[in-house]
Amino acid sequence: MADEILSEGSHTTEDTFSFQEVQLAFRNRGMPAEGLCLPITPTGMHYLLNHWDIPAVDTSTWQLKITGHVENTINLDLSALRKLPVVKMPVTMECAGNGRAYMKPRPINQPWTHDAVSTAEWTGTPLKGVLEKAALTEDALEIIFTGADRGIQSGQDQYYQRSLSIAEAMRDDVILAYEMNGAPLEPQHGYPLRLIVPGWYGMTNVKWLSDIEVVSEAFNGVQMMFYRETSGAGDAGTAIETIKVRSLMAPPGIAVFPSLERQLEAGPVTLTGRAWAGKNQISRVEVSTDNGTSWNDASLHESLGKFAWRGWNYQWQATPGKHTLISRATDSEGNVQPLEQVVTFYGVGNNGIARVEVNVIP
Repeated sequence: MADEILSEGSHTTEDTFSFQEVQLAFRNRGMPAEGLCLPITPTGMHYLLNHWDIPAVDTSTWQLKITGHVENTINLDLSALRKLPVVKMPVTMECAGNGRAYMKPRPINQPWTHDAVSTAEWTGTPLKGVLEKAALTEDALEIIFTGADRGIQSGQDQYYQRSLSIAEAMRDDVILAYEMNGAPLEPQHGYPLRLIVPGWYGMTNVKWLSDIEVVSEAFNGVQMMFYRETSGAGDAGTAIETIKVRSLMAPPGIAVFPSLERQLEAGPVTLTGRAWAGKNQISRVEVSTDNGTSWNDASLHESLGKFAWRGWNYQWQATPGKHTLISRATDSEGNVQPLEQVVTFYGVGNNGIARVEVNVIP
């Protein structure tokens, strides 16, 4: 298994990871779990997923093009974009494959544990204003966003492309972002421009954005067909779109190397974490210190914003011995985080709980 070159759609029941998965993990980093202690994730800790090479974009010639079913074709360089109305917004972003490493059988892909989530403050201009200047024609149905990153997936040579319905693209909070945490986008995060669609999984937030095309028919590109909850070939499944409810706990105590099991002293311990739910709000977080046998409500912090995670804390009287700690969230629509991993063919759409193993010493 370790020496094989595996194709998309391959799965394994092995507990060890293949060379291919390790290679992906080195190129794409997760947010360290202790980052959950911070309301805004520093750029250097923000999770990262790049499908192919990071493109080198020359901003002296780069322009964003808006074409297709519009009355006015528009070309905007970075200077022109910065002169448009400005908005800043904290947004929690999560990869649709977060938690994939725990699935059995496990899809061979980026082997995320629970680390593919972060919250940054994005600065840019509302997409809606740019589209209004372009003036969509009456037959406009969807909008295709194309990045400058190019590679091969599902046997197709392609630029990264995702689409949105007109209604989603025209939301007031969808932005063309050129800054992250108060600084210009770094190359790996999409410099000079990326799309930010609050509430949607990370794959929708196209990086190195170069083209926006308004079309009159549904777009079924490779990246639209991959991000689906499906059981496999022959099952069209359901498209993955907005982020599902999830909670994670910041690891208490200190880490034991190399297992990263947690160790802490007996006595009062404040457990903390973050919870989020895409377009919905967090209404409740529960904590279990006995692997789900019993549950208690955590205290919720003030929200950072409509599309940002919400902090929580719980006071625990830790007793000597080994404990399995869990948190689970409920959103404003009554959706509750499941206790087990949801297994899908491509390993996307899973929001199962995370278990934190701790050893409490006297």
